[in-house]
Amino acid sequence: MNRYLVILLRRPHFDPAVVTLHQQFLEDLRAQGRNEMSGAFGDKSGGAYLLRAESMEEAIDIAHRDPAHTSGGWDITVYAWHAH
Repeated sequence: MNRYLVILLRRPHFDPAVVTLHQQFLEDLRAQGRNEMSGAFGDKSGGAYLLRAESMEEAIDIAHRDPAHTSGGWDITVYAWHAH
């Protein structure tokens, strides 16, 4: 599996109630061995997680199931991650 960095930036109208759903989504990914690490940015503007997937298409599909995305409250960008 490949690694993908998922960056989430909160939009001004994000719903704070979705944060709990987003955190549960990340926990579910961790249980599946797909979320290597995740965390919030210090300024509370958003966060990131390191996702394991077979392809960019699969990574985007998974990220787009994240409640942060489906709620419309965050901008989400997925990057292929080639760690050394």
